[in-house]
Amino acid sequence: MQGKTIVLTGASGGIGGALAKQLAAKGARLVLTGRNTEKLSKLAELLGQEHSVVSCDIATADGRAKVISYCQALESGVDMLVNNAGIGAFKSFDKTDEEQVNSLINTNLTSTILLTQAMLPILQAQKSSQIINVGSAFGSIGFPGFVVYSASKFGLRGFTEALARELSGSRVAVRYFAPRATKTPLNDANVDALNAALNTHVDEPSQVAKEFVQFVESNKTRYFVGWPEKLFARINGVFPALVDSAISKQLALIKSCLPK
Repeated sequence: MQGKTIVLTGASGGIGGALAKQLAAKGARLVLTGRNTEKLSKLAELLGQEHSVVSCDIATADGRAKVISYCQALESGVDMLVNNAGIGAFKSFDKTDEEQVNSLINTNLTSTILLTQAMLPILQAQKSSQIINVGSAFGSIGFPGFVVYSASKFGLRGFTEALARELSGSRVAVRYFAPRATKTPLNDANVDALNAALNTHVDEPSQVAKEFVQFVESNKTRYFVGWPEKLFARINGVFPALVDSAISKQLALIKSCLPK
């Protein structure tokens, strides 16, 4: 990653900030994008002058255009796009309104697809480049209370897989990285209560970022963080009825943690 130019979306978030620090430590030049201008500016100042900030909302056409315009003007080009931006929601499906559905799908899936599509010519201009989509354990395991969120992350995983196969043999590699539960501001008190009730291991963003760097430096196309989550993801793909049974035993406890 030394000397490589990396566009990192969602850089003002918990995982995004940790990723930025790890990638910068490896010698990458970062283009930090996100909605929180103050956080981005502080992060860039902490990391050093060689990094830049594009403050925008990639869930909007104007926001994506701002990123593309900036990247087109870079003499170095772009060597890697890390699609990390995303939002979460722990809520009963029957209480999730249309606006929340649209926001989750647009932010976590649609905007990532459209930004990637627009960035592709810039990435293809390099001798070799990468797209890394940051998904979730819930992109492989549909989970109660995270119905729409799971749908968006399942979609992101499918998008990654299909695009990787379409671009196989080209200059652009497409890869997928899936964290499990992580301690970030996205988690409200209900999510914290759920993780405590289920005795879920919750990673620090710094640990997730370290594993992300290990993944980037490997030859793997897919990486799932944590045990037993990665095992559950595999079982769910082959024997989903086993996971159905395991989750059904926890359903009452899960529902008790949902927002009232």
